[in-house]
Amino acid sequence: MNQLVAKGLRKISPEERVEAIHPVSGGDINQAYYVRTNEQEYFVKLNRQMKLGFFKFEERGLKLIRATNTIDVPDVLGCLEADGIPMLWLEWIEGERTNETDRLLGERLAALHLADAEGYGLDGECYIGKLPQESRLMDDWVEYYRDFRLAGQWKRGKANGRIGQAREKRLVKLMERLDEWIPRTPKSSLLHGDLWGGNWMPGPGGNPYLIDPAVLFGDREMDLAFTELFGGFSRRFYEAYESVFPLPPEYEDRKELYQLYYLLVHLNLFGESYGPAVDRILRKYAG
Repeated sequence: MNQLVAKGLRKISPEERVEAIHPVSGGDINQAYYVRTNEQEYFVKLNRQMKLGFFKFEERGLKLIRATNTIDVPDVLGCLEADGIPMLWLEWIEGERTNETDRLLGERLAALHLADAEGYGLDGECYIGKLPQESRLMDDWVEYYRDFRLAGQWKRGKANGRIGQAREKRLVKLMERLDEWIPRTPKSSLLHGDLWGGNWMPGPGGNPYLIDPAVLFGDREMDLAFTELFGGFSRRFYEAYESVFPLPPEYEDRKELYQLYYLLVHLNLFGESYGPAVDRILRKYAG
């Protein structure tokens, strides 16, 4: 592994040399390493099962978020292949949570969602977790969310046997009625796209950093709905968010429709343990 990392380093900074390397937690998809050189520290992710486009999508997301000048993300220092293995080199981030971290996270996520954006979806190669996510930029949010997000997971679940006939019938009925609850032209926001509690972290001074984005342009309620699905976000975070960009009352009526997408993703990735939650939402909206 040291030789592979050293080869990657030579491609992004030929004058540096590796002084220390050790594995760190990097989620359940990638191998991740702390790397210290004679000049700086890096967070390095690699994945032998994925193509370089997998990390190119993450690189693109981090750069899009950074360009809004609203919330911190790690700097991308290299996205490359070494011996045919894709890897992503990021600046090493570490810090301690302070009494202000959750407030800053809420305020800055709201600022991200308020930043200028156009259209819904995203062109190019996209992923959610390790799953490829077909996508394109459209001018109708309902059509994009239905035809690419929900329908994409429906087709995958049907192919892998995790969406049977009864589940499929309710899902199709819900998709046909989606515009009863979801607006066609909400304000377009740049979304993190995979905002569960493990995809942000405190950095220097307790400043919050977003990590591991799966970006798209869309209704900011999709990000907020996912924060509520598995927990991990404090009351202060939500209060701070709403102080900058209040949510409409209708959010409570439709947030589970956005959570449904993520539950379908988890159903397809991890199996039937997520099936009951999917079925509860389908019954609520489709009978």
